Amino acid sequence: MPYFAAVFARTEQGWLGTEAELAEAEGIDDVADVMREVAMETTGDPVLLLVEENDQWFAVMRLDEQDEPRVFVSDAQAPLTSDLAGLLSQFVGESALEGEATGDPELLNDLGLDAKRLLELSERALPGDALLTVAEQTGFAEEFDRIRD
Repeated sequence: MPYFAAVFARTEQGWLGTEAELAEAEGIDDVADVMREVAMETTGDPVLLLVEENDQWFAVMRLDEQDEPRVFVSDAQAPLTSDLAGLLSQFVGESALEGEATGDPELLNDLGLDAKRLLELSERALPGDALLTVAEQTGFAEEFDRIRD
């Protein structure tokens, strides 16, 4: 299944991003390791993973230093039909939020994108457009565009 996944790390010079290969990830720890590799190469904190699959759903995963990953998935039903969504949802549990989203909608509050806006994006925007908005409002739109194109 075609998917887009990229990791972005905030550094003193700004955000740096790279595409992420998740095909061989077997658990959420494998995904976190991919994110930590980028963080170590850039000494960035926080580190964000943006994912969308088949323009059906999107997810944002965040790592801060040694904290547990925080995840938001735009469609609570996505893990039922997507192995990748199931993988990312391992830290979400089974709690659904307003609408159909699941996870922690507050994970980007301190980066300029509040929970209400993230939930609105999950309900009203196409996943690719939602991720672009996430990138714009958190300050790495140019890096996102560079990787996405």
